Amino acid sequence: MSATLQHRGKVERIAEDRVFVRVERQAACAGCHAKGLCGEKGAERIMEVATPHASTFEVGESVVVALLRPSMGWSSVVWGYVLPLVALLTVLFGLKAFSVEDGIAAVSSIAAVAVYYVVLYMLRSKFDKRIQFTIIKES
Repeated sequence: MSATLQHRGKVERIAEDRVFVRVERQAACAGCHAKGLCGEKGAERIMEVATPHASTFEVGESVVVALLRPSMGWSSVVWGYVLPLVALLTVLFGLKAFSVEDGIAAVSSIAAVAVYYVVLYMLRSKFDKRIQFTIIKES
């Protein structure tokens, strides 16, 4: 498989067309070029994978969860980190250009990022369709 991002894990539970996989942070994460931007902070997490073949998996089964296209990972980085930074800096410097007090400019910038993440959260179903993981049984 030529995936850029792969996680080995065990099936935690199955619900309709979704498989929930418990994955552990791997040693390869230490050498990853994107480790500073990655949200992988804990030792393990549960990944939700949509698949029409969910019923073929069993709880406790070893699987590999993969992100197939590199552009999906970069898209996540842009939406999750780059655009909020742009919003924060735009609001901050925009307000400072109009001679707004530092405290008000700072709070407004943080509020703009908070609003951005709320909107992003509300649009998560659209991102579920664009950023998809695949799951395969480990042999």
